[in-house]
Amino acid sequence: MSLAPERQAANGRIGLNRLFTSPGVDPYDEVVWELRDARITNWKDGSVAFEQLGVEFPTTWSVNATNIVSQKYFRGTPGTPERESSLKQVVDRVVDTITAWGREGGYFADPDEAQAFSDELKFILVTQRAAFNSPVWFNIGVKDVPQQASACFILSVDDKMSSILNWYREEGVIFKGGSGSGVNLSKIRSSVEPLDGGGTASGPVSFMRGADASAGTIKSGGKTRRAAKMVILDVEHPDVEEFIWCKVKEERKARVLRDAGFDMDLDGADSFSIQYQNANNSVRVTDEFMQAVVEDADWGLKAVTSGEVVKTIRARDLWRQIAQASWECADPGLQFDTTINKWHTAHTTGRINGSNPCSEYMHLDNSACNLASINLLKYLDEDGTFDVDAYMHTIEMIFTAQEILVGRADYPTEPIGDTSRKFRQLGIGYANLGALLMALGHAYDSPEGRSWAASLTSLMTGHAYATSAKTAARLGPFEGFADNEEHMLRVLGMHRDASYQIENDQVVPDELLSAGQRAWENAVRDGQEFGVRNSQASVLAPTGTIGLMMDCDTTGIEPDLGLVKMKKLVGGGTMQIVNQTIPRALRRLGYDAQQVDEIIAYIDENKSILGAPHLAEEHVAIFACSMGDNTIHYEGHVRMMGAVQPFLSGAISKTVNMPEEASVEDVEALHQLSWELGLKAVAIYRDNCKVAQPLSTAKKEGAKTDDEATVEAATEVVEKIVEKIVHKPIRQKLPRTRSSKTFEFRVADLKGFATIGEYENGQPGEVWLTVSKQGSTLSGIMDALAKSISHGLQYGVPLRAYVEAFTNMKFEPAGMTDDPDVRFAGSIVDYLFRRMALEYMSYEERAELGIFTIEERTQPTLPGVEEAVTETTNGSDIVPDPASIPSVDELVAGLESGAIEPTVEDNTPARGIVTSSKAIDAPMCMQCGVHMVRAGSCHACPSCGSTSGCS
Repeated sequence: MSLAPERQAANGRIGLNRLFTSPGVDPYDEVVWELRDARITNWKDGSVAFEQLGVEFPTTWSVNATNIVSQKYFRGTPGTPERESSLKQVVDRVVDTITAWGREGGYFADPDEAQAFSDELKFILVTQRAAFNSPVWFNIGVKDVPQQASACFILSVDDKMSSILNWYREEGVIFKGGSGSGVNLSKIRSSVEPLDGGGTASGPVSFMRGADASAGTIKSGGKTRRAAKMVILDVEHPDVEEFIWCKVKEERKARVLRDAGFDMDLDGADSFSIQYQNANNSVRVTDEFMQAVVEDADWGLKAVTSGEVVKTIRARDLWRQIAQASWECADPGLQFDTTINKWHTAHTTGRINGSNPCSEYMHLDNSACNLASINLLKYLDEDGTFDVDAYMHTIEMIFTAQEILVGRADYPTEPIGDTSRKFRQLGIGYANLGALLMALGHAYDSPEGRSWAASLTSLMTGHAYATSAKTAARLGPFEGFADNEEHMLRVLGMHRDASYQIENDQVVPDELLSAGQRAWENAVRDGQEFGVRNSQASVLAPTGTIGLMMDCDTTGIEPDLGLVKMKKLVGGGTMQIVNQTIPRALRRLGYDAQQVDEIIAYIDENKSILGAPHLAEEHVAIFACSMGDNTIHYEGHVRMMGAVQPFLSGAISKTVNMPEEASVEDVEALHQLSWELGLKAVAIYRDNCKVAQPLSTAKKEGAKTDDEATVEAATEVVEKIVEKIVHKPIRQKLPRTRSSKTFEFRVADLKGFATIGEYENGQPGEVWLTVSKQGSTLSGIMDALAKSISHGLQYGVPLRAYVEAFTNMKFEPAGMTDDPDVRFAGSIVDYLFRRMALEYMSYEERAELGIFTIEERTQPTLPGVEEAVTETTNGSDIVPDPASIPSVDELVAGLESGAIEPTVEDNTPARGIVTSSKAIDAPMCMQCGVHMVRAGSCHACPSCGSTSGCS
């Protein structure tokens, strides 16, 4: 097949044609729609966390995807006519806005091209072929909110106190909007260098404490997840050793406190005394340092202010410290500075110093990246044919939409907006790679799997850059292209050359491989003639929430998590089902229908494929997963990253999981392999290296010692915990002697008294009401209501549930009250629960319900403080666990076996992910309480879509 590049149309058209739709036919008419109810419940008490009835979705969308989109992406106040109720409305809002901006910006040659773009993009989105990152769904097209479209940010900080304080402020603005940021602190002078006015500097690690506290406070102020952030320090900085060990020391402290009986649970009462837990730490190493490690040479730590060597250390000793610290607590990770800047397209403007929290976006300081991901499995036919044309068409449409967004979107700070508009960094990526490889019958950790991944990534980025060059022919290159033309074209040439180095051996279809090579030839040729519109084209992000939105079996570059997954049913409840990719893969491998059925039945019963009937030994590796008894070796994860890295503008969000028995030497070897394979960044997590880790198991005396038994034990414990909490509510009575609050009130002409008995933690546990005369009907009804409320509180019904149910209830007596905070009440019950909300609920919870004190209603905006971003949650958040429900720790401790030792997930947003068969691979979702699943280097909730890192 000829690899001659295709000539661009002479008229300067971008060339956005139809493939999935027809002129004059509504793209929504190509899909079958239905009305269904969206509902997310709290697993702990069965309360409804979110509910919207009669929402409209395609019949092919799962219940999970329906719930996630309805709760997170539908805009408008619930219960009002303005509330979105159909996926059509959400897609129309986003696509119509992008198309209008495209028309205004001159992206389309004529109205027909604009209409084709709009129809094709709508079809791609509603058929789950691709999705934009969450801020696009949150903000684009929503009236009176900033049109923020990016999820990833890189900040900068200088060696000035004003700059350091500005770093705190900018992080806070970004965190409030639900996004994450990263920063390199190497410009801050070290703790061994003098200050200009006398004395010694504090050093960057000390300032990390303030930033960490700020991030934790913002989370505590109402977020459902911890702030996602990255902190980086160069390997030549004099404080690098303190940086390497800062989180290890805190982890050791946490173990001591836990053993002493302190509550070190996630968000436990004592966990906030542990510092540096809201950030991922990474050391930025150079090839010069790595060569010193290889040659066992010395390494100089240089003063920031003068560049003089202030300390000399053996390179291998520093290298061992990094591995030892990572072995102990999963931090720090590594970023390979020389490799990163070797592939940098804007080197004249500045170096790449930092990254976003998950390390996939790496570019200039004070910049942002707009992400979108393609669902790879949608392009694979049942017979194993990959639809190259449809894949390329989707790349064109999504990438053009991202390009339109980057120029018209709003940004949290002016420097970020200025850099992003000048360099127009985009991050197209994909999800479902693991499922696609399994469906093809290729093991994830195999040369065949890596060749497929490399070919898909090569075509994606190559065609994105070719599209970018076509756009530049029409609209001009990015503003910084002229200054960086040499570097931009050099990097394009490096990508092109790498596309000819993919190992194939007839595994990958020639059509796919050659399409990628042609795309790079087009990008290089047109880039030389017209320039390119975007300085960056692609990254591999976690795809947590949007992966669930697209009903992907696997996220980002990840393999399958396990062979069996939970499926939510339309009528409520869940069931375990064997992943549907498995029968597809078995058919692809030549098994007949009866053999497939028997293998699936075995997996369904045993939750494992090992020992399945008919399964050939050479096929076992194809079904290896991140968890279970048939796991992928940790080197396999790194080698997959190495296969695709040459075809990405940015890097890869992924944490490499290692078993508990891995040694420090194993970590060292994996770090070095990552460098040798040309990765830009790597982070590891060793099972059980954190106090704050997901539920783990300890072996019973005389119990099975194999991995399968351990997984079964963990599953059994979780089932018992859920059974106890959901089906066997436990009453937590108030102590015999307790504190209480009594308040007098008047509603219209009725006077009454309410006494609220409290638990030791200050939460309400009983209600006493005195109104009218003793023996009257009203008094009796109020007594009965108070007793019912008291029992409900003691059995774990959240106060918020009562507040939502009883406020705004109207009956006589009603009218003015003598309470300045509640001036009017629709009834006694309305007043009582408004007053209780003011006494016992947080401001953030009350704000969602519209219940404020008089001071809060009249509080002006503080001088100089502006709302730069919009809140990125929708619907109702879950209130904290009511005190009447025992913690998971208490329930586990109460099990008769006593063999399970519960611990909790790592506090950091992108590490601490367990894939060992000895632990459940996720924390509990802070939104709805179910176990989250790994998504790149983050976690995502399969029930409500909440993520622990990137949006």
